[in-house]
Amino acid sequence: MSRLAHVTSGPYAPPAPARELTAVSADGTRLHVEVHGPERAPAVVLAHGWTCSTAFWAAQIRELSADHRVIAYDQRGHGRTPASPACTTDALADDLEAVLTTTLVPGERAVIAGHSMGGMTVMAAAGRPAFAAHTAAVLLCSTGSSRLVDESTVLPLPPGRVRTWLTRHVLGSRAPLGPVTPLARRILKYATMGPGSAPDMVDACAHIVHACPRAVRHAWSHVLGTLDLDHGARELRVPTEVVVGAADRLTPPVHARTLAAALPQCLGVTELPGVGHMTPVEAPGQVTARIRSLVAAHVSARQHVTPAEENA
Repeated sequence: MSRLAHVTSGPYAPPAPARELTAVSADGTRLHVEVHGPERAPAVVLAHGWTCSTAFWAAQIRELSADHRVIAYDQRGHGRTPASPACTTDALADDLEAVLTTTLVPGERAVIAGHSMGGMTVMAAAGRPAFAAHTAAVLLCSTGSSRLVDESTVLPLPPGRVRTWLTRHVLGSRAPLGPVTPLARRILKYATMGPGSAPDMVDACAHIVHACPRAVRHAWSHVLGTLDLDHGARELRVPTEVVVGAADRLTPPVHARTLAAALPQCLGVTELPGVGHMTPVEAPGQVTARIRSLVAAHVSARQHVTPAEENA
């Protein structure tokens, strides 16, 4: 489930959507989509990362939906979207295209924010027609285009073949995560969050990650382990900002710098001190502010008025 049943108040309690709908991907996968905020407001599309769900964006949805139309969806196998045998970057791109064409009217452009695998989804879709037609600007959070396992510092070992081999096996483990215990919280915090992360942040992330089925977690780990989307970064020809946590062990800042060099229209890299991989949860205000700024700069209010409304 996308919702965090144990969280009923505070910034990480997922808001109830204005409406829910289904986007059908190219292979027939039915994607769970939530729409928040006013129907005619500027649009923002949120793509979550590996082992997460729409609940991951709770803080951004709550703040932005006051004056934006916020569209969030569950990646295949995550949250309320069923699993599929197709676990590829092409499938991720198909899914994003389906969400865009289902939720946006012809000619409407949105700011798309992708975290981790969600950022990889954006890069995979960069050359697609629907992506080009509906994307005004992009925010890439805590992500990379290649060499994810090689650059990961989750294991405190010197870089090289041994660390890469061990990291691949740890991240690709089939072991169940089990209940969210104090030990589980400590492990998740070490691997994915900054050392100063507040307990409510860690708890929210732990429950989201532990809700992901282990078969889904394992299947997508292989995709991430062999990822090569360097070409996608070079094809991302819209204004793009990059955000990364300085303490990110899964996608360290080296990935952000590599992306900045490859992106045709990079607006800059923001490195957040003390923040780990879970930037939208650990630094909700800064991530929300970057999305809001991109909308203000790149999404025209006039595009949300239909011809019939203009002539009324």
